[in-house]
Amino acid sequence: MTMHPKYPKDLMLAPVAIQIDRNLQRMRDGSARDVEAELELEFDTRADELDRDQRTALVLRQALRDVDLHGWGAAVTDDGFRLRLDGGSVSLDIGLSEGIARYIESGVLA
Repeated sequence: MTMHPKYPKDLMLAPVAIQIDRNLQRMRDGSARDVEAELELEFDTRADELDRDQRTALVLRQALRDVDLHGWGAAVTDDGFRLRLDGGSVSLDIGLSEGIARYIESGVLA
């Protein structure tokens, strides 16, 4: 069954999701260490001294970098494996990756 937009912002879901996916591409195939290195380079910060909430916020910041959400809300799910877009007539989960989820959960273990 084909779903049709119920609200004008529903029309912007695909472009928002595509922009977020592009922002995550460079980190998606890497290990937790690669994710940390990418975030440190991107934001000129030490990502190894952050707690779980701060790591989650940093990943979300990278995902939303230069993205106009057009009224959509975005948050990393509690398990750290998905980024959820909601606020329209549907919600959409964008998969992160094992490396990103491990970085969120534990950082880079020594």
